[in-house]
Amino acid sequence: MSIKKDQTENKSQLVKIATNYFKKKGFKINYENAIKEGSSGMPRHFDLIIQQNHTEYGVWVRDWNRTIGINVIITLDTASEDIGLNKSIMVGEKFSDHAKAYANRKQIELLTKQKIQSLR
Repeated sequence: MSIKKDQTENKSQLVKIATNYFKKKGFKINYENAIKEGSSGMPRHFDLIIQQNHTEYGVWVRDWNRTIGINVIITLDTASEDIGLNKSIMVGEKFSDHAKAYANRKQIELLTKQKIQSLR
């Protein structure tokens, strides 16, 4: 039980750090911990929905002690498209080569925990 609580606290800390990062980069925070119904009828969860220059981005934050794989990036992409967002951002510790390649093709921004913490 305490491990789950620690993971939740770590994630909420990383969401706060990411929120500050995006604000400093000139983004407007439209929603935090948002659940929106997609055109598929499925509820889609986003840690943040941010906006810059009339473009909204769906943001997922994953504070995992492992590499984020392509399946997570594809799921973020699918969720973003389902609610009509053209852009997505994933924040995490590290990403697999396949995840990086997919993100590059689909113009999904991958931000490492280290990068967003360096702008504090």
